[in-house]
Amino acid sequence: MRDQTAVSTALSLARPPNLPQTLAHARMGNADPCLRIVNGDVWRATRTPLGLATERVHLSGHGSVLVDAWGPGAEWLIERAPELCGALDTPETFQPDQPLLRRLVHTHPGLRIGRTAAVFETAMLVTIEQRVATRDAWRSWWLMVRALSEPAPGPFPGLWAPPAPERIARTPYDVFHRFGIERRRADVLRRLAIVARRLEETLSLSLEAAYRRFRAITGVGPWTAARTGLIALGDPDAVAVGDLHLPHVVSWWLAGERRGSDERMLELLEPFRGHRGRVIRLLLAGSVSRSSIRLESA
Repeated sequence: MRDQTAVSTALSLARPPNLPQTLAHARMGNADPCLRIVNGDVWRATRTPLGLATERVHLSGHGSVLVDAWGPGAEWLIERAPELCGALDTPETFQPDQPLLRRLVHTHPGLRIGRTAAVFETAMLVTIEQRVATRDAWRSWWLMVRALSEPAPGPFPGLWAPPAPERIARTPYDVFHRFGIERRRADVLRRLAIVARRLEETLSLSLEAAYRRFRAITGVGPWTAARTGLIALGDPDAVAVGDLHLPHVVSWWLAGERRGSDERMLELLEPFRGHRGRVIRLLLAGSVSRSSIRLESA
């Protein structure tokens, strides 16, 4: 019997966030079994140090953020709800002179760099995205979650928790193969699972120290480290070097150049150091209605 008892809170943030825009980058497609967005409400299942938990995050009519949580880890999620919604973010310190970015800041005032505080889970789903087509990664994630995990607590039907590190660590390769995950990515997933506790410790480290710890894991390169830092740690300066499409997105929107490289992307983003991840999020938010560009790791 799933736990239906909710713990709730209301957050009065200085600037109401656009919750789908802020949190959707942590989702593996519209059918992600662990994170769903329905009518503007964000439903998220995760594992906390206190156990499984589900949270529903939504805006009230007065602009406050309402959070309901279920499961043994409900209180843990409630305590961290402000940072998930971007309370630690400082978008007001980003004042670009570039006309396009000024317009995007104005058009997307609710975009925040939130922090899920779920480092292993984030590194796991980002690893699945390595070097494959986006929709293939989404399918692999769905299959893996449904095979290796369990339904999440709370009232949302069909919501599942991400797999536990212990389960990932002991899963043989032939099982991952059935999910469309080849041996290289399967090996990285198991390495991440073995050091899951060390990964979660990065929440209390400096970003520099956290990235050193990420990169010390064989198979975790700059792309995976940056994506993990952006989502789990809320790093507004994270740049995913090694992406197939991102250099072209940045080069086109900031310089009118149809083709880009990592070097050119970094050159164009350098004036915005400290907010380079924010710039990328804004460019992607601005290009969603104008292109079907998807991010895939190189």
